[in-house]
Amino acid sequence: MATYVKRAFKYRFCPTDAQAAELSRTFGCVRKVYNLALAARTQAWTRQERVNYNQTSAMLTVWKKTGELAYLNEVSSVPLQQALRHLQVAFTNFFGKRAKYPRFKSRKKSRKSAEYTTSAFRFRDGRLTLAKMREPLDIVWTRPLPEGVSPSTVTVSQDPAGRWFVSMLCDDPSVQPLPATDTAVGIDVGLNHLLTLSTGEKITNPRHERRDRAALARAQRRLSKKARGDGANRAKARRKVAKIHARIADRRRDTLHKLTTRLVRENQTLVIEDLSIRNMVRNRSLARAVSDAAWADFRSLLEYKAQWYGREVIAVDRWFPSSKLCSACGALRERMPLNVRAWTCDCGTTHDRDVNAAKNLLAAGLAVTACGAGARPQRSTPGGQSATKQETPRREP
Repeated sequence: MATYVKRAFKYRFCPTDAQAAELSRTFGCVRKVYNLALAARTQAWTRQERVNYNQTSAMLTVWKKTGELAYLNEVSSVPLQQALRHLQVAFTNFFGKRAKYPRFKSRKKSRKSAEYTTSAFRFRDGRLTLAKMREPLDIVWTRPLPEGVSPSTVTVSQDPAGRWFVSMLCDDPSVQPLPATDTAVGIDVGLNHLLTLSTGEKITNPRHERRDRAALARAQRRLSKKARGDGANRAKARRKVAKIHARIADRRRDTLHKLTTRLVRENQTLVIEDLSIRNMVRNRSLARAVSDAAWADFRSLLEYKAQWYGREVIAVDRWFPSSKLCSACGALRERMPLNVRAWTCDCGTTHDRDVNAAKNLLAAGLAVTACGAGARPQRSTPGGQSATKQETPRREP
């Protein structure tokens, strides 16, 4: 039996008042169950006891029978069970040292979402109906689902801007490896230019946040003037700020998707630098620009699309001196301040700093494919640990 790529198709929808009320109740119950289970597992861990998903599922049954939590019976049980499974995954990642300890979900700050499996929704003739609802969702079908495919899970969410989304996870038979080519490209990320390729092409940084910075500042000033207990007025001002942030994020995501799709389709091997974005945003002078460039998102999109289409992404060690190394003769300069954008090597070659770095990254990446030295793995091994480091797992509660 053929195996296909699991792909999520996300759409906006407009709920009726009854559907919005039902989904809001579901979001609240999902958050409550997650927090109760997290508290139970944390208390058990302090007593050196082990609590797993099956035990929290039994706890959920008991909670529903209490008078205080009887309202949990008013929503579909499937999203509540899925919340317990998500908590189990969070603990698995924590004890595998891939994430921090799970945190409680906040009513104001946490993402509002609920996940439904096949037993809790009906999808027929392009109409999706969730459990506890009589009418199908009014979905804006911006693109069709793959022909003959039905979703295996459905996730409904609401973002801070008040927009409603439904994400359908499906097997996508259209995602197949592309024909192999012999093209390879080195990619150097930057701020003046979002990407510089080893071919010499430079892609301008759109600076999406800067375009809306004035409007965002005005909206944030208005929000700061609203009293904490100002009810509807404060909520309206907060939503205005969220809408501007959403507009910036949508434009940024659209740009990155178009860039990464193009690069993956055109090249068999893509070489990038293994940057520590988390440390770079600690620089107060560059944090806003680095965050707006979204280098981490670019790498994430590039890696999963390369995996889809049979391409290879190589991440060169972050300490590799790509900017200080002459791509023509291999001479290494001692210093290369950031304000130096072009320089001439002793061999007589004049380099553009970013193009030279991209050429050196490409050469280092191709050397890795040949002899396997000088670069780090793309992200992690299937088990979640670095391929160059083995760690002792912690005992799971």
